Amino acid sequence: MAVRKKVTNEFRVPPQTIESEKALLGALMIRPEGMGESVDVLSPEAFYSEKHRILYRAMLALFNKNEPIDVESVRTCLSDQKQLVAIGGVSYLAELVSDVPAASNARHYAQQVQKKYMLRSLIDVGEYVAELGYDEGENLEETLDRAEKKIYEVTSTPTLSKFTSLRETLAAAWERFEYLQQHKDELRGIRTGFKDLDALLAGLQKSDLIILAARPSMGKTSLALDIARQAAVQHQVTVGIFSLEMDAQQLVDRMVAAEANVNSWNLRIGRITNDEDFSRIRDAYDRLSQAPIFIDDQPANNILKMRAVARRLKKQHGLGLLVVDYLQLMAPTTARASDSLVQQVTEISRSLKHLARELDVPVLALSQLSRAIETRRGKPRLSDLRDSGSIEQDADVVMFIHRDDKFNEGSERPNIAEILVEKHRNGPTGKIELYFDEKRTSFLSLEKTDFSVFEKSSTENL
Repeated sequence: MAVRKKVTNEFRVPPQTIESEKALLGALMIRPEGMGESVDVLSPEAFYSEKHRILYRAMLALFNKNEPIDVESVRTCLSDQKQLVAIGGVSYLAELVSDVPAASNARHYAQQVQKKYMLRSLIDVGEYVAELGYDEGENLEETLDRAEKKIYEVTSTPTLSKFTSLRETLAAAWERFEYLQQHKDELRGIRTGFKDLDALLAGLQKSDLIILAARPSMGKTSLALDIARQAAVQHQVTVGIFSLEMDAQQLVDRMVAAEANVNSWNLRIGRITNDEDFSRIRDAYDRLSQAPIFIDDQPANNILKMRAVARRLKKQHGLGLLVVDYLQLMAPTTARASDSLVQQVTEISRSLKHLARELDVPVLALSQLSRAIETRRGKPRLSDLRDSGSIEQDADVVMFIHRDDKFNEGSERPNIAEILVEKHRNGPTGKIELYFDEKRTSFLSLEKTDFSVFEKSSTENL
């Protein structure tokens, strides 16, 4: 069998397009408005030639100052920076302008330059990943995460700098303000399907870590699934669910029961006899089959695996909301076995906040509360968050579920759940009330609830 010779990169020229670089720079000096068409796809580092990087930086400086871009202004800028000689002097500027094929094609030239830059970056990442592969002392999951992060950076839109000027931010803020004024009834965030909760939070906001906490059997998973289901079915929001406690089939059964408005237990054991219920279940399956919901039910999942799955989901299908059920069941990655549970949960909560910011989506993470609330027999508060004060610190929103009927047998408000928003980093705190239908393991807004119907239906399905 023939042995394939290994091709080394030592004498290979990296991908580059000097002609496109020259055409772009020349076009920008003839038609400065082309900067607006290329600046969003191109950074100075994308140029293969160093003198072209210098030229493009000068043009960016002029563009950011709203000053004209032409041969004379670029010459003056480079002269002030003492870099005119480095790029070849005025004669090179004149050459660039005279050799432009078509000044109106600036964006096309920019895309060609960026394409070659990404290919060079991919080569660099390949070498970086190869070095990681040879480093056998590293933890495998950490190595995979570092490799995937590098590749993710290459495929992300290039950015000019790590900082954004206040002037640019204020301009964007004003545009956002004007839009909101013109669309007062529209929410900025992801709709939860509960009108009062959406009004209080303005929806679930991008890059926010939202903690939903309660003691066991209060309905944490049910509320999270209701939010995920309603966001996906009613508003076509792509939702990723990491379920560390229940398997995918259990979650599906719950969502079908809630969507079909039938008894959850009867659905699970196949005891549905009512023709009307059968019809609702078929309709629910049809609606849910069209909903962009994706479930990962690996037990003892950790942030490295979850981040990798979430990145792929966003790349392939888009992503609007992540749900994690629940935080204390996640496995730590960097924490040592000797670390306390508080230290491990601290790492996990901070990692979830970083994930929300990296993917620019709200992350709804469920959390347990300490037993202190059962001793106190009162409403939960921030100090009841189990295992770590960092959960409160890292979260943008902290919500609790409180049900008086779980603590007081003679409660006058059976099945009424208070959703207490005790922390809201960028907005008001407060509470809303929902009705919890235990037979369907689902929450409903009070104004939509016909209690007599639920009592009758619950009896029929027993």
